[in-house]
Amino acid sequence: MVQDVAVHALISAFAGENVEARFVGPTTVSLSLPEIGDIPADVTVYTEHADLLPPSEIPGFAAEFARGFVQGVRRHHSRAQAAQASAVDIDRLLAEESLRIRLYTEQTLADPPGLLESLVTRPLAPGLVETVVMDLPDSIVPLNRADLGHRGENEVFGAALRASLHREPHYVETHQLWGVPITHIGQTHRYIGAHAHVLKRHLRQAGLGALVSFPVPEYVLVHIIGDVHLVAAMETMQSLSRTHAEQGEHPLTPQVYWWRPGAHEDLPEEQALVSGLVPDLRPVEIEVDHEERSVTPRTAAAEELLTLWTHDI
Repeated sequence: MVQDVAVHALISAFAGENVEARFVGPTTVSLSLPEIGDIPADVTVYTEHADLLPPSEIPGFAAEFARGFVQGVRRHHSRAQAAQASAVDIDRLLAEESLRIRLYTEQTLADPPGLLESLVTRPLAPGLVETVVMDLPDSIVPLNRADLGHRGENEVFGAALRASLHREPHYVETHQLWGVPITHIGQTHRYIGAHAHVLKRHLRQAGLGALVSFPVPEYVLVHIIGDVHLVAAMETMQSLSRTHAEQGEHPLTPQVYWWRPGAHEDLPEEQALVSGLVPDLRPVEIEVDHEERSVTPRTAAAEELLTLWTHDI
C-alpha cells in the first residue's frame, strides 16, 4: 500500500515541476523535461526512504524530492550548455586572428603534472617554451591540444606567430651599455617573444649570430656578435638580463642564448612561421675573474662560441 502511494506521489510531484515521469523499473524513472528531453533517473534513495514513512507524509517528501531532483538536473543541463557555448572554436579564432604566442619557462608549466603536455606548446630553447594562447578581451588563456580540432599544430603556431608579429605593436631601440650595443625589441604586451622568429628582420648580417635573452615577456634583448669584444658583450648581456629578470613584474629567465642563423632563417619568413622549425638558441654563460684575467665558460655552447670568435679575430 505504501509502495503504491509512493509511486503515485512521486509521479504527481514531478508533474508539479512540469516534468512528465513514469516508472520503468522498481527504482528507475523516465523523466521528460521540455528543455532537455527524456532522461533516466535512479530514485532508489526516494523509494527506500518512502518505505519508512507513514502514508500521510509521503506526498510532502515526494514533492521535496522531485523539486530538488529537477533543480539539480536543470542546473547540470545549464552548465553543460554554457560549457558547450564557450567551447573553443578553433576556426573562429583563426579567422579573427585571436591567437598569440607567449613564452613560459618549462618550470612554470611543470605543475600540475601533465599541464605542459596538455597545452599547445613546444620548446623554443633549453628551459624555455612557446605556447599558443587565446587573446581574449579580458584574459590570456593558453590553448589546449584538445581544442586543435582538425587543424595542424604547425598551422596554429604559424597563425599565432603571424598575429603576434603583425597585429601587435613593437619598437626596436639600440643603446650602448658599457660600450656594448644592445638592441631592445619591446612593448607593453606579452607577445614580444615571437620576435625570436624574425631576428633576421631586426639585425644586419652577422656571421656568428647574436646573443639573445628573454628576461621578461615585454622585452627581447639582442647583441650582434661582431666588433665588440665577445667577453665584454657576454658579461654585459648577462648582467642586464639578470637585472631585468630580478626587477620585472612577471620575469621569465635571465639566461642568455647564442642565436645562430640556420635552417629556420634560410626559409622565407612566412614559410618559416608555419614550418614547425624554431630558431637555433643555445644557452651560454661565462664566469669572469677580473683579477686573474680569466674567463671560464659554463656551458658547452659558450666554449664553442668563444673558440669560434677567437679564431675569427
